[in-house]
Amino acid sequence: MTNFIPIFPLNVVVYPKETLYLHIFEPHYQQLLNDCYAHKKPFGIPTVLNNRLGELGTLMEITEVSKIYDDGTMDIKTIGVKVFRILEFIKTIPNKLYSGAIVNYPENELETERQQLIQHVIQTIHQLHHLLVVQKDFKKPDHTLTAYDMAHHVGLSIEEEYELLGLMQEDQRLTYLHQHLKKILPILAETEILKKKIKLNGHFKRLSGFEFE
Repeated sequence: MTNFIPIFPLNVVVYPKETLYLHIFEPHYQQLLNDCYAHKKPFGIPTVLNNRLGELGTLMEITEVSKIYDDGTMDIKTIGVKVFRILEFIKTIPNKLYSGAIVNYPENELETERQQLIQHVIQTIHQLHHLLVVQKDFKKPDHTLTAYDMAHHVGLSIEEEYELLGLMQEDQRLTYLHQHLKKILPILAETEILKKKIKLNGHFKRLSGFEFE
């Protein structure tokens, strides 16, 4: 399926089913969001990396206009629908201040049968958060979590989050997270040990002497 959508390029990666809150203050994007809300139409957020428009992004729906201020700025609540790929960028739209794009929607497998992989990734994320002394409530049971739910909470760079956006199978996304966690967790564990050693420095230590036979 190919169609035209208005676009709101941002230096973020948004995933399907992710809730995103936006404060809209630029006139061209105020017009875009007002148009989409009035006609109940979606818009796209393509990711901007290194000041360049990426070809991938996520189709968004407005779920709520939370507040409109006196100066026309607004707070809105949106949700990701599906991943798109830009086929053609359209900089100028007649009588509009914003840009658009011709896009298609790659087939995307959202489920996996590899329950053991899911559980391992989830357990490793809990270990990561424990080491970082971070409390994270995913607001859904562990067994219902997907790679999209977890991707923003494992310390990926925006470039890595974008790479994950381009993976169109849940198995691939989970494997990507698994490999990332496998790489960083030992580093954090070593850092934690080092922190404990530093804290002990200067304190009285209760040590057992070596016994010669």
